[in-house]
Amino acid sequence: MTDKFYMDFIEIARKEEARTGIHRIAIIAQAALESGYGQHAPGNNFFGIKAGKNWKGDKQLLRTTEYHSTPNKEYPVILSVKKVTINGIDKFEYKIKDWFRKYDSVEEGWADHSDFFFQNKRYAEALKYKSDPLKFIQEIIKAGYATDGKYLSSITGIIDYYNHL
Repeated sequence: MTDKFYMDFIEIARKEEARTGIHRIAIIAQAALESGYGQHAPGNNFFGIKAGKNWKGDKQLLRTTEYHSTPNKEYPVILSVKKVTINGIDKFEYKIKDWFRKYDSVEEGWADHSDFFFQNKRYAEALKYKSDPLKFIQEIIKAGYATDGKYLSSITGIIDYYNHL
């Protein structure tokens, strides 16, 4: 965990909390995990938000890893697919290139991340828990936010650490 990441970005997370009600710790913990504490945030996309077919802004083709329970998924570029076991569950690990959103500023990217949850009905249940960082994260995972089976265990430690700063 890096205190520097926290200090650099907590004010942006606080502004998003004030604007949307999503707890600042949930926001900053996701940013830390998704971006490797800011080391991997091309185009100010700290959250790995993809540029779906309805996205009207700038986009960038980036390498990533996705996990699925079934094979034969489609992506713009598939680099490799292999069967793996995560937490005792068989999955297919896809190394791919896909389109991701690109932003002009960190603030724009973080605001879009918050808005993403309000614009997608599948996160309605999660938004009932927006003031509870861990429960919010658990609910967005249930709604399909992350394909990585280790996402919850990875982010729980970050949330615990940042809750004590």
